[in-house]
Amino acid sequence: MTLSDAVYLAVGIGALGAAVIPRLVFRQPLSMPMVFLAAGALAALLPVPIVEPGRDRLWIEHATELCVIVSLMGAGLALNRPVGLRRWQGPWRLLGISLPLTIAAMTAAAALLLDWPLAPALLLAAILSPTDPVLAAEVRVGEPTDVEDDEDEVRFSLTAEAGLNDGLAFPFVLAALAMAAAGGASGAGWIGHWFLVDVLARIGIGVAVGIVTGQLLGRMFFRARPDALRLSEHMEGFVALGATFVAYGATELLLGYGFLAVFVTACTIRAAERNHGYHKVLHEFTEQIERLLTVFLLFLLGAYLVEHGLAALTWQGALVGVLLVLVVRPLAGWVGLLGAATGPRERVVTALFGIRGIGSLFYLAYALGHSDRFAGYAEQLWSVVAFTVLLSVFLHGAAATPVIRRLDRMRRDSPTPP
Repeated sequence: MTLSDAVYLAVGIGALGAAVIPRLVFRQPLSMPMVFLAAGALAALLPVPIVEPGRDRLWIEHATELCVIVSLMGAGLALNRPVGLRRWQGPWRLLGISLPLTIAAMTAAAALLLDWPLAPALLLAAILSPTDPVLAAEVRVGEPTDVEDDEDEVRFSLTAEAGLNDGLAFPFVLAALAMAAAGGASGAGWIGHWFLVDVLARIGIGVAVGIVTGQLLGRMFFRARPDALRLSEHMEGFVALGATFVAYGATELLLGYGFLAVFVTACTIRAAERNHGYHKVLHEFTEQIERLLTVFLLFLLGAYLVEHGLAALTWQGALVGVLLVLVVRPLAGWVGLLGAATGPRERVVTALFGIRGIGSLFYLAYALGHSDRFAGYAEQLWSVVAFTVLLSVFLHGAAATPVIRRLDRMRRDSPTPP
């Protein structure tokens, strides 16, 4: 048997598992990411090639990039609540208050516990701070429906936060790169350029391209006069990939934030004809592709952790991950949601379930590919980020189903938050 034969077998088993396992663990304190992480860990015990981030960084970057943008399209298509200051106050607070607080706290934790300079500490904080759109299936809005306000506040806030927070996390990744290139915190000349270009201009480009692309595609899908262009009548799900790649590619060519553009495009397409059944078709296709990519990446992550990642992890690095998942994100989320129009139990659950995942792996691969000034920290960065994803997958995966079910029961018994 050749290696390619084994790969075909493994891919086939993984694809079947991606279809079967979510149904097997439904309503159980388990999740599909947990199962495939464990499967990857077991595979590392066999004599098979294992991913090495230093050697395989480029394809890790692009594989995780693809997984994230597909997930962002699905998340945006699922949201039916019109964008507004009051309607979206939960996500706005998580983005404007909780995310900066998380980055600041994690920068301090990395600098103190790992004894790192400010630039690598900021990089680690920016990588780990955003909520991941890929691994949040248990606490994410489900498939599109016709009811405008059907999303409960917890699922809606976490889905919208995961869709938008890349627009704020990415600038801080670039800030760490600029700081390192300038020689550390003492060389502050980069701040003005970073704020004008990497914050204002690139966010603006991402939002603008997302809106324009979404409006054009929405008109074509639902209102084009030629039947061949009115794709909503043909119900072909792979069109979602076309919309994803157009939005992402156009934005990246214009030096904007493609992740942000994809999510905005999806929300704009949804707004073009909110009650059309085609949204469900597009969403189901993206969800299937996302699930396959997630299975593949988590399997490799599990193998890497056993073979390399955990061996390189120090107790200080592990403590950084534990602090983020159990202390920093919950506190920052709670503070950000104070004053929001939601009950205290919803605030607690939303703050707790800031899941970390595939997006963090992308940011790390991207940063290491765009600067050689973090080469001395690469092994520790990979180990800390991989461990934090592992911790998040198992803690959040085990807790999500019982917690959300209990919250749903409490909401039915007491519809009005105390």
